[in-house]
Amino acid sequence: MIKQSVLSKIKFLLGVALTFTTSLILGINLSIPLFLVCLVLYTKYSYPDIKQKTYNLLNLSFMFVIIFAVSYMIIKKGLPVLYIPFSLIPMLCIILFDNLEISLLLTLASAVVIGSIAGNNHLLAVLFLISGIISCLMVKDVRRRMQIIHTGVAIGLIQALTLFFIHQFKTQFAYSYLILVINGIVCSIIVVGILPIFEYLFNTVTNISLLELADFHNPLLQRMVMEAPGTYHHSLIVGNLSDAACKAVGANALLARIGAYYHDIGKLTKPDYFSENQGSEYTKHENLTPAMSKLVIMNHVKEGEDLAKKYKFSPRLIDFIRQHHGSSLVYYFYRRALEESENHDDVEEEEFRYAGPKPNSKETAIVLLADSVEAATRTLKEPNPAKIEELVHKIMNNKFIDGQLDECDLTLKDLERISAVFIRILSGIYHGRVSYPEKDKP
Repeated sequence: MIKQSVLSKIKFLLGVALTFTTSLILGINLSIPLFLVCLVLYTKYSYPDIKQKTYNLLNLSFMFVIIFAVSYMIIKKGLPVLYIPFSLIPMLCIILFDNLEISLLLTLASAVVIGSIAGNNHLLAVLFLISGIISCLMVKDVRRRMQIIHTGVAIGLIQALTLFFIHQFKTQFAYSYLILVINGIVCSIIVVGILPIFEYLFNTVTNISLLELADFHNPLLQRMVMEAPGTYHHSLIVGNLSDAACKAVGANALLARIGAYYHDIGKLTKPDYFSENQGSEYTKHENLTPAMSKLVIMNHVKEGEDLAKKYKFSPRLIDFIRQHHGSSLVYYFYRRALEESENHDDVEEEEFRYAGPKPNSKETAIVLLADSVEAATRTLKEPNPAKIEELVHKIMNNKFIDGQLDECDLTLKDLERISAVFIRILSGIYHGRVSYPEKDKP
């Protein structure tokens, strides 16, 4: 398997080299379609099992066109080629798409094309290629806006240092170095300014935006504290479980944590109908039929989706709301319906299942599992590590057998790691406590 992967990478690199050699021969007018061909070849060889969404390809092409057009205008007007804000696009790409290999591909394509339109200036292409690669590596997993500014300063200095080693610009050495330093800083400032615009245009969310949603003064989280405190506490634990599980399997831990914080916001519409917000002495479902109860319970997914759209959440976060139950069975009210029905054939199991869709990513699948095991662990009368371990394995197996994980990329080995994380954290949260004897009264 490893040899096949390496062979695929080699084939891809050879394809890129051949494609851009052809581009230099035929002219720059074919650079954009040739870039699209390179991207298709890359996804074919490197991601054969992943269906690439069309808008991702369009977004990458749009970013490529931006740097192409800006570079062409600067060169056409006779301005110094060092004015080209090359590190701008690599930084934006890695922040928006969180894919290092795709970002490096875009960097390679842009560097070669800019070098070609600058009179086949290969040294300029090398300078920009080095700048773009280091930009991608330094900005990956960035979580603070100031980190982007710091990266811009570092990139500017690296560009100047690269120019010093290349040493091919015969005039205005000091002036050229200063331009490159300022270039890197200006690129980082532009990235900070236009990042929200690209998030909106591409319907995506970055680590910076996710951390803003993690602020507990967010209006939705404040509403949960006041109106549905049980759901709020449940969401925090699910967030912690999801974060740790994602780290164990190499998924996006921050995305899963924030998705878990908001996955149950639909319960704000009728918080008293959910067990974590109810008193032990009375439940509102006692006076409802099982069919009506399951409608109230299942409807929190749709209401959560509507609420998220009202607050202009990213589609990636809305996926957690829509998919955190998949097509699972509302088992409690399904059993009640069977018990109250004289003819079991009148009770359709499909009517007691969530509408879905099933989780289609590691992060949404992990939140589904964390949500289920945390809710089930609360029902244990005397939780201890052995009972928690048994319960976690039982729930994970049931979700797997029920087909809720069919559309995500989790492997059996991943599920074992996730189970171990859940057991360790839940055992720490619901551990038994020693009952201290009271002092005798004199």
